[in-house]
Amino acid sequence: MNAYMIHLAFEFKTGLRNATLLLMNYLFPLGFYVLMGLVMTQVNPAFRETMIPSLVIFIALASTVLGLPSPLVEQREAGIFRTYKINGVPAPAILIIPALSTIFHAVIASGIMVATAGPLFGASLPMNWAAFILISLLTIAAFAALGALIGVASANSRATVLWSQLIFLPAMLIGGLMLPLSFIPKAMLPFSSLLPPAHAMQALVGLAYGQETVWNPTVSAAILLATALLGFGLAVYLFDWDRVNRARRGHPLMALLVLVPYVVGMFVG
Repeated sequence: MNAYMIHLAFEFKTGLRNATLLLMNYLFPLGFYVLMGLVMTQVNPAFRETMIPSLVIFIALASTVLGLPSPLVEQREAGIFRTYKINGVPAPAILIIPALSTIFHAVIASGIMVATAGPLFGASLPMNWAAFILISLLTIAAFAALGALIGVASANSRATVLWSQLIFLPAMLIGGLMLPLSFIPKAMLPFSSLLPPAHAMQALVGLAYGQETVWNPTVSAAILLATALLGFGLAVYLFDWDRVNRARRGHPLMALLVLVPYVVGMFVG
């Protein structure tokens, strides 16, 4: 257990000392938060009603889906994972510890945003704090699972950028973060339902803020839970110590199985 804690502490400090990770964990999301607070609240005052859940999701996306995959690929390609294997470090720990470190950073950045959004920009606070905290943690964990899965399934760092942007960019456009899903054209809603951030937004707005939602927020929360469990499970199953491993257990495209809860949710929610 002591070795795990040392590894976790090392990963956490790396997130502060590494310039790229510091950018993705704090500078980029918090800078975007300040920009949205200064601009979006003036352009669209109604944004204050959903500002906090929108930015919790944005912070989680930046830290996990954008920031987590590339270091995993870089360490694998540099042979660091083989060193871990020689020293008896199990594969799940190699994935879970960086994911936990990233989750901690996302929680800290989200806490800074939540504590200041009300006094600085008049953002509405949650009606149900317990639901807000629970769904926020679930959202960050689900996104961390996706980040770990992208890192495992990607052949190189360029591929991680592609897969990460396939989640991030559509989420900003049709994920309900900047505009409510009720404003999105109905023809686009099936595509929105395949986006984890869209379900996170529905769960936060419906369960923590008591607002009307397009989909059942409880179903959306269940989809996030399924994403966290299935995503980490697939990441561990598909994990490779290096790219010359000829005994891998599954094809990287198996990572797409993480979409199953979203396809089911299209018919249930």
